[in-house]
Amino acid sequence: MSAPTTPRTTVEQAPAPAVKSPWLVVTVREMTVKLTDRNFLISTAVTLVMILAGVGISAFMDSRSTDYTVAVASDAARDVVGQAEPAITADDSGDTLRAVEVADADAARDAVREEEADAALLQTGDGWTVVGLDDVSGTLSRALGDAVEASVLETNARAAGTTAAALTAGSTLETELLEGGERSAMASAVGFVFAFLFYVAAIVFGMAIANSVLEEKQNRVVEILATAIPVRQLLYGKVLGNSILALAQVALYAVVGLIAVNVAGLAEDLGWLLSASGWFIVFFVAGFVALAAIWAVLGSLASRSEDLQSNTGPVIGIIMVALFAGLFAEGTWLTGASYVPIVSSVAMPIRMVKDDVALWEPVASLLLTVAAAYLLLRLGEKIYQRAVMQSGTALTWRQAMRLEA
Repeated sequence: MSAPTTPRTTVEQAPAPAVKSPWLVVTVREMTVKLTDRNFLISTAVTLVMILAGVGISAFMDSRSTDYTVAVASDAARDVVGQAEPAITADDSGDTLRAVEVADADAARDAVREEEADAALLQTGDGWTVVGLDDVSGTLSRALGDAVEASVLETNARAAGTTAAALTAGSTLETELLEGGERSAMASAVGFVFAFLFYVAAIVFGMAIANSVLEEKQNRVVEILATAIPVRQLLYGKVLGNSILALAQVALYAVVGLIAVNVAGLAEDLGWLLSASGWFIVFFVAGFVALAAIWAVLGSLASRSEDLQSNTGPVIGIIMVALFAGLFAEGTWLTGASYVPIVSSVAMPIRMVKDDVALWEPVASLLLTVAAAYLLLRLGEKIYQRAVMQSGTALTWRQAMRLEA
């Protein structure tokens, strides 16, 4: 008699729960990998140190004072040095000027030769002579020259029975600047910083995106990830994660730099600089997102590192154009560049630093850049979904578009 059989119960395995907000998971992963990268942390710290060192050196050089000593051998020369002193001390730089009386012209030259005096002021039969060892400071030379001219003019005016004021009436020359102003030098420096930061961030983080995509493609990790989350969500997460990191790094540099400049007293009015920096960050985000989509596509099209290195020329060319537009473009060229998407991420903030720009102009330029970023992201999504699953050979953009999604 056969034993009774026990009915078997079939246990169905529950499907794996769907990943909620997969793009967010990828974003956090991208940021975590980068923030735990020792090289990334070291490079960020080194850059911060360089920023602080640069501001510190500028502050030190700006605060240095010079004590000028002039050897004189006559009362007239001593009076001229006294007239030149206000020109040396007028800018509150701490510079001083004093006269050292000596016996005669030879003694004055000996004082300069033995470096007991920076220069000697001697009155000759034809006029005046400034004697230096191997050079005479331009500041000191100009101050003494102006004082000699004023002294001689006053003497000649008295001899002619008039005054120096009457002789020089109507000879005042004033300077009027149609463009720029007192902040023009600072604006040029800030423009260089904007262009350089965008260039570095676009290259460093862009290559990181492309290499990450290529590595996942080579190791077939992307095929595993594709079974859990949509492929386009990988693209969104990579672009967003690296964009956040790039923005955070640039903002960190900007904040540290602005605080250092303010503490060092290198800029009295930072209002215009803060406004321009804010616009730069906004334009930076839009421009970087557009470039990030392109970098991700380049990584998906490549099959080896050599392929990636060979097909990055166009995007690096765009970044270089943005860099050179920010550094060298002026006038109409800079105005035109400020409306070209991606290039405008550098050109428009620099225009706002150098000139008075109507509010509608950066708004219109930003809308163009945002629209370009959206279109490039959607185009990148189509190509990325088709190319990232293909291995064995490098693809062109046209070949990738012909593949099935």
